[in-house]
Amino acid sequence: MSVHSARVILASASPRRRELLRLVGIEHEIRPADIDESLLPGETPAAHAERLARAKAHAVAEHEPGAVVIAADTIVVVDGEVLGKPGDETAARAMLRRLSGRTHTVLTAIAVARESQTESAVESVDVTFRPLNDEEIGAYIATGEPMDKAGAYGIQGYGATIVERVNGDYFSVMGLGLRRLVELLERVGAPYRFKPVGL
Repeated sequence: MSVHSARVILASASPRRRELLRLVGIEHEIRPADIDESLLPGETPAAHAERLARAKAHAVAEHEPGAVVIAADTIVVVDGEVLGKPGDETAARAMLRRLSGRTHTVLTAIAVARESQTESAVESVDVTFRPLNDEEIGAYIATGEPMDKAGAYGIQGYGATIVERVNGDYFSVMGLGLRRLVELLERVGAPYRFKPVGL
């Protein structure tokens, strides 16, 4: 069975992740998982992201027997601190000031669940911002784009203009590393295959 013949569920409401699955021809349904995303005491950022991705996959898979469930969690880390989604414009401004002109790490964990098996992995990517002045930060916040994204930016939108360099998998920064996803699909017995034109 390939992933194309399976019932695939994306345990996320992220339009970026939907777009990436469509990009590689994986038909899917949407079932966002509602879980507690709090950081546990002593938990490392990578362990946190992977735990959340697995929890999202499990939360949906237990109600969808036979389906291939794809879940992911993306976090931004700077100075060892996890930057979540900004609660308001003040928080967004503080995050963007902190990221301005320097390198931070984006961690995207992916989990794929099928039947009783769950496979997961974390991709780490270094992203460098160009220096930003307060006027640019204010104008970017005014677009509304930073408000629902970890670290207060989206690389696939207006945020592309403030990123100077990406050292690693671009799609992981968007929220779903496709190379890593293909690897995990293979491990759960739902391999990805290229589809001939017209099928």
